[in-house]
Amino acid sequence: MSEEKNQKSSKSNFLGISIILASLILGGSIIYASRSLDQFINTDLITNQKDSKTEEANGLEVTSLSHLKGNPDAPITIVEFSDFQCPFCQRYHPIIAQLISDYPNQVRWMYKHFPLDSIHPQARLAAEASECAAEQDKFWEFADQLFESQAILSSDLYQQLAIDLELNREQFQNCFDNRKYQDKVEADYQAGIKLGVRGTPASFINGESLVGAVPYNTLKSAVERARGNQ
Repeated sequence: MSEEKNQKSSKSNFLGISIILASLILGGSIIYASRSLDQFINTDLITNQKDSKTEEANGLEVTSLSHLKGNPDAPITIVEFSDFQCPFCQRYHPIIAQLISDYPNQVRWMYKHFPLDSIHPQARLAAEASECAAEQDKFWEFADQLFESQAILSSDLYQQLAIDLELNREQFQNCFDNRKYQDKVEADYQAGIKLGVRGTPASFINGESLVGAVPYNTLKSAVERARGNQ
């Protein structure tokens, strides 16, 4: 009788210990899972905040491959999405150039590619050619010539412009033939899509959107608003 009682007591003790151990394991798993989830959420929030601040500051991140004209440290940035075969972009190009000249310290101009392939079959290749010229520090000169010669955009023209601008012809031709900057042009295009660009030219002045080849006074007013918000 005493032995049977001891056996029952041992079983009860074993069962109690098992329940306690199971509770501890389960509790530890819940705590670990909660901490892991918190860590994931916090990391995700930090990443999103960082991306948000970058976009808010510049509209787009400025890198060593960005095409900037004007004071590189200017507080106002005009980000333009453009297409070398677009007649409205051709009209708008000298308007921005004039504004940069009139605001030499306050404004900088960032050029981004947005080739409209369905209606401008040479736009993407012209953009890639301009990147090959940029490789030799001649982006803006090459871009100016592309707009001036918009009616005859072709591979032959790009080669001739490389000669006229005294580029290393072999380097330029290898770059163009191998489509070295195909991904960069496409990255510009996708960045424009994310910002809501659907046509060209499309500009952002410290985040304010301007659609189309707006006249000089409209562009100047947008710059003055940006100056007033600083």
